[in-house]
Amino acid sequence: MTAARDAAVLRRKYARRYVAGRVGVYVAAITAALLCAGPFLWAALNSLKLDTDLIKPTNNPFWFNKPPTLDHIAFLFTDTGFPTFVWNTLWVGLLVVAITLALGLPAAYALARLNRPWAGWMGIGIFLVYLVPPSLLFLSLSRVVVALGLQDSTWSLVVIYPTITIPVSIWLLMGFFKGVPQDIEEQAMVDGYSRLSAIVRAVLPLVFPGIVAVVVFAFTLTASEFIYALAFIAPTDQQTVSTGVPADLVLGDVFSWQELLGATVLVAVPIAFVFNLFLDRFVSGFTAGAVKG
Repeated sequence: MTAARDAAVLRRKYARRYVAGRVGVYVAAITAALLCAGPFLWAALNSLKLDTDLIKPTNNPFWFNKPPTLDHIAFLFTDTGFPTFVWNTLWVGLLVVAITLALGLPAAYALARLNRPWAGWMGIGIFLVYLVPPSLLFLSLSRVVVALGLQDSTWSLVVIYPTITIPVSIWLLMGFFKGVPQDIEEQAMVDGYSRLSAIVRAVLPLVFPGIVAVVVFAFTLTASEFIYALAFIAPTDQQTVSTGVPADLVLGDVFSWQELLGATVLVAVPIAFVFNLFLDRFVSGFTAGAVKG
């Protein structure tokens, strides 16, 4: 009886400890989520406030003291170039993603699978290119843009951005290609496929998480990059979100706060939605690409 009672007491002790541990994990997770989401929630809240509600010191800053309004959001679409900025960002991002995949996939495959003695050193050299700060490159790249006749054109970003996205994409995809057994590809070739068909049908489906990681990385970098977009483009109708929004909504010492916050929310929501759709593959892409090979 004593042994059974001691065992029951021990079980209850471990059960309480387990519950306390789980509660602690959830509390920490919820706290971290609120801290990370805090700036976004604050932006969404204030973008819907009236001017008098926002600037009055006695009002509660964490809620609506007066009815919310969509006037600031409507102002973005009717009185600013925000729709143009979003469109420019979208098509530039999609083209950069396409160029990054078109050049990065073959290069990563060649460096990872063709067993050349210089492949390792070349892979490291390609990655080191990504580590060069943009502030050191935009002067020389501006000469390239002028030579191509693309100054003050959004096409200049389509030319320049792949120089940032391709090196790190190659490095990431190399880890995935090295993680795919060569037997799979060789078996496909034995079955009658050419090397290209074997890559497309047997290898690429296995490295799909890495491809998703590259797509998300390239597009988010394109949407958020500031230095090149500021240096190469001046006309309003050619600007992207990263430069067009502050240029249009910050006039001297006058800041259109609600419009700025509304633009932030409108740009962040679609990207966050798409990001969460592929979150599992994105995380597995970066973690697997970091440890393989």
